[in-house]
Amino acid sequence: MAQTFRGGIHIDEHKNTRHCIIEKLPPPKSVAIPMSMHIGVPAEPIVKAGDRVDRGQLIARVDKGLGIPHHASVSGKVKEIVEKNSATGQKVKTVVIENDGEGRLSSEIHPWEKKLADTTTEEIIEIVRAAGISGMGGATFPTYAKIQSALGRVEHIIVNCAECEPYITANHRLLLENPDAVINGLKILLKAFSLREGIIAVEDNKLDAINKLEERLAGSDIVKVRVLKTKYPQGDERQLIYALTGRELPAGKLPADVGCCVFNAETCAAIFSAFVNGMPLIERIVTVDGDCIVTPKNLLVPIGTSYLDLIEYCGGLKRDVKKIVSGGPMMGIAQWDKEGVVTKGTSAILVLSAAAENRFGLEPNCIHCGRCVRGCPMHLMPNYLAQFARQERLDECEQFDVLSCVECGSCSYSCPAHVPIVQYIRAAKGQINDRKRAMAAALNESRKQ
Repeated sequence: MAQTFRGGIHIDEHKNTRHCIIEKLPPPKSVAIPMSMHIGVPAEPIVKAGDRVDRGQLIARVDKGLGIPHHASVSGKVKEIVEKNSATGQKVKTVVIENDGEGRLSSEIHPWEKKLADTTTEEIIEIVRAAGISGMGGATFPTYAKIQSALGRVEHIIVNCAECEPYITANHRLLLENPDAVINGLKILLKAFSLREGIIAVEDNKLDAINKLEERLAGSDIVKVRVLKTKYPQGDERQLIYALTGRELPAGKLPADVGCCVFNAETCAAIFSAFVNGMPLIERIVTVDGDCIVTPKNLLVPIGTSYLDLIEYCGGLKRDVKKIVSGGPMMGIAQWDKEGVVTKGTSAILVLSAAAENRFGLEPNCIHCGRCVRGCPMHLMPNYLAQFARQERLDECEQFDVLSCVECGSCSYSCPAHVPIVQYIRAAKGQINDRKRAMAAALNESRKQ
């Protein structure tokens, strides 16, 4: 029986690319690699304009604090290091590399020589850190730090293959085309945590992937496949943990606090590649879709590739564009810059027309139907949160626990009045966090005096 959580919603899937095999995008003429595409301290370039670099070569590192290094995704010459818009609209230092078309592999790259059984936890953590791997489901938290912080506290390692967002099929295709990379990546994680059993969790709308995994794992007592009910946001780690273990993750706590650690399927494949091939994270699978795209596809894309290169490879546009979204339509981010680039956290690029939004052109107002309350997986009251946030009544927002909102978008999707609930809530959370930081800074200043 498929497992699930309380709350959530059923949404139109639009999985148009579920049967599209992953195509390797021809290397673009240039890539622009942001130094901040992960949670934590931005990396600092160790190359300069005019330097020649090879594919997989280290080009930026973090010497202090929480962060990960970055590597060249093509071979060529560093054209410039400039400030460019990131996916969130912030200016980020970016290394621009002109591709020479030679595809030279860096001499720094070599497979791990020890067998997994002889490899220590510390060595696995260093392999993951040096490969520049961050969470590839969108959270982009440095993977080495997640492992490090959860050691000795975890009973369950869960590979998240729910992929509950509409349109996105990158993980689905990975499971169908290269399930061994995900399975073996999980086994490396099990060795790091000294655990004997791990879980791969897949929604029941991917029965072909479930069958493929079960075929590969026949008789295995190490990796188990668990089937989840197709419901949004089943891929959120709080809902995933509850569905599989019955444990609720309290607000402000991490999965390790309830004995679990969750990794994205593509993150596991990247760990396997780093261990077996010595390859750092320099490319990822991206679903390119939306009603403006001529031929939607799943593409294996070098990090730093322009959205425009992806769109052109998919046949270009067939109607006027209203917005470009990085990620899924529920939790993705509308892009400030059509020349934005693929980062380690980019699972999809959606190009949508005005018709795809299905709006009526009226001022959205709550009709008090309660659908947002019924669908909220965090059991909040989004109707009140949106109302208070709209009026900037931040104290009331805090009283109604706005900071526990995971911004999954279930409320906005189910709202018949099309109130942009998540947009209001996100703005309020930002204001509250800014206010808390200002108060903390003022308190520290007063203590110094």
